[in-house]
Amino acid sequence: MAMGALFNLALATLFVSGVHSAIFTIKNHCPYTIWPGVLTGQGSPASSTGFELRSQASSTVNIPAPWSGRVWARFVCANAGGRFSCRSADCGTGQVACRGAGAIPPATLVEFTIAAGGGRDFYDVSLVDGFNLPVSVVPQGRLGCRSTNCPVDINAQCPGELSIKNTDGGTIGCKSACLEFKQPQFCCTGAFSSPNTCKPTGYSRFFKNRCPNAYSYAFDDRSSTFTCGAGTNYLITFCP
Repeated sequence: MAMGALFNLALATLFVSGVHSAIFTIKNHCPYTIWPGVLTGQGSPASSTGFELRSQASSTVNIPAPWSGRVWARFVCANAGGRFSCRSADCGTGQVACRGAGAIPPATLVEFTIAAGGGRDFYDVSLVDGFNLPVSVVPQGRLGCRSTNCPVDINAQCPGELSIKNTDGGTIGCKSACLEFKQPQFCCTGAFSSPNTCKPTGYSRFFKNRCPNAYSYAFDDRSSTFTCGAGTNYLITFCP
């Protein structure tokens, strides 16, 4: 085969292999600095695992395909004695980069599966691990794909028994009932490990009533999972 043909074949291979990758544009609309985190569950690592994002700033993360993982944001963070930590949704690495560590709940999670089976993306906002910041997810560049969100500041309404407080007494996280009580009926475990036995509770309804598009407990699939064609990019806005 001629050298030019080999070069063209290589270019075609690169194009095909990258055609379903995605770009996440993460925007901070909160009135304070946040530190987004990115955790890869399956697939090659994303281009970043954590970074600082000042109010009104945005940054992009390149996502390979196929890929699954989650995005969240930390806040009330500080660097003391060379160790970085956050009071809300820390990943525990002692650094801005999360390096394969996930959020310590409660945390609002944006979950993605990119180019599943080479054909579709799936995405959702999950409050199964509780809530710490409002968020929205908007598909970019493709018609007919629905946005999802949890745009409400649930911290301001969190029941006292689920509330995580900052040093000044303000609520910076709202725990799930599973996290707080560790009982099977709230965690969908044991005798409650199927959709037939694990039903909404008063606590999951508290989250669902405020954020109808978000997962409120483990089997809240029907109204909470969204899909779009592979090759879509996504705008993720905290405090939309």
